[in-house]
Amino acid sequence: MSKRRPYVRPMGGWWKKNPFFVEYMVHEGTALFVAAYAVTLLVGLVRLGQGEAAWNGWLEAMKSPLSIVFHLVLLVAIAYHAITWFKLFPLTMPPMVVNGKRLEPNVVVGGGWTAAVVVALGLLAVVWRIAQ
Repeated sequence: MSKRRPYVRPMGGWWKKNPFFVEYMVHEGTALFVAAYAVTLLVGLVRLGQGEAAWNGWLEAMKSPLSIVFHLVLLVAIAYHAITWFKLFPLTMPPMVVNGKRLEPNVVVGGGWTAAVVVALGLLAVVWRIAQ
């Protein structure tokens, strides 16, 4: 029998040693909250397809205090996810060059936020128009 012991690399908490990795792991964890909200909206869509009674029941469930707390937690997690997502823009995109100069990271982040706000306001205007 061999007395050789294989090396087992410790994996516990490797990401806790670097603040960048901690932020990245939290960012990735908040993606689960984004998925939870998507499932919530999909359930609402299914209830809408099941008829008026099912839709009204889903709407009443969304008004419960537990649901409101759940949505507030989702709002905070999704806001954090969006903030860290836009912070990663300059790191993940190829360098943007305008007039022979490379754009600063804060300009890229600001452009992403501006585009997101414009699209959100556009969607809000469309929904508002349809609801009238």
